[in-house]
Amino acid sequence: MHNASGSEKLDQKYDAAAPGWADKMRLLGYFDAYLGFLSVGSPQDLGQNALDVGCGTGAFAEARAVIQPQGQVTLLEPSGKMLAQADHALARRGATATTVQSHLEDFRPAKPHDCILAAHVLEHCENPTDALRHLRGLSAPAARLWLVVSKPHWCNAIIWFQWRHRSYRPRQVAKMLGDAGWELEAEHSFPTGPPSRTSRGYLARAV
Repeated sequence: MHNASGSEKLDQKYDAAAPGWADKMRLLGYFDAYLGFLSVGSPQDLGQNALDVGCGTGAFAEARAVIQPQGQVTLLEPSGKMLAQADHALARRGATATTVQSHLEDFRPAKPHDCILAAHVLEHCENPTDALRHLRGLSAPAARLWLVVSKPHWCNAIIWFQWRHRSYRPRQVAKMLGDAGWELEAEHSFPTGPPSRTSRGYLARAV
């Protein structure tokens, strides 16, 4: 799903950005945006055995812990420095977390997950549909996928200069989800701040 040399360079960039990443994301409103997105469903939709793919410093999983403090969450992230910060963020919330330093394609869980969080992961995958298929393979029947994807906007053109990520229109994301074995249940527009300009949320169910 990733070019090996490209993935290594990206991991190094995230390691370098890790020290100030959590504060920056909170300041820009991403934690609040994730909290609002996860609040559109019920706590049951957030599962008892969750997986946060490409968790970064843990903002998405931390937002989940506010709504659904029960159960287990696995933090999956190739950047060791980001992963350590995510682990600390979840511990402060009193959430039980397992950390795995790995890329998505190399991850083999002991049991399927009933909730998958993935914020700004597809944009770095060479084949995002294959990545979604892999997520489907990690999922329990009727598991929920909470997906956040970059959308076309001039703000993302600026971000692209640093991260070389892609952006996708809603109809593209809907097609990829359907092709990968997910049923799109809802789309979510972030109401304010940078998230409203850079990102869109998608809630899907494994079928």
